[in-house]
Amino acid sequence: MGFSGELVFGRSERPLLEAPVFGGAQADGAGGTTAWWPRPGGWQTSQFHHEASPAEPEEILRAVVEWTGAPACVASVQDSSVALVRGLTPGGDQWDAWLNLTIAAEMSDRPLSEMDAYVPGDASRALAWAQAAGVGQGVDVTTIEEVLRSHEDFAEELFGTLLDRLGFPAASDPAAEG
Repeated sequence: MGFSGELVFGRSERPLLEAPVFGGAQADGAGGTTAWWPRPGGWQTSQFHHEASPAEPEEILRAVVEWTGAPACVASVQDSSVALVRGLTPGGDQWDAWLNLTIAAEMSDRPLSEMDAYVPGDASRALAWAQAAGVGQGVDVTTIEEVLRSHEDFAEELFGTLLDRLGFPAASDPAAEG
């Protein structure tokens, strides 16, 4: 059985878990709450298993954007096989997209062709969101479409790939920097 929960991505000079919406949650390393390796510029990802998630994904997203004053996104992952990613800017621009689209279509009993028709618009809005975050200049939207149409065994890995392709700096092991 894979991971089910939320991946929260945002930028802050303070640990993202200090946002009030997280209610003092701490990275526990035991699988409840985990901090991923950070990305330069204060970009961070926190992983919450469903039982440790502090609120609904939309509420988390709005609260993180308000607290950080920066664009953020939340990926709701189901059993590591599929994820719905939602992004928001401080100005209120929103986007959402599915990762592992074929599985999403199967789970929702919607035709893959119907869901695939949304990919170009989803990719454009995701790239505009990244550009509002100060990255993504020079990224071709077809690169984002390819990610949204691709398949990985773990939706969490596909989420990291999406962030990379949107132009966010690569995550790095903080222990290697010290």
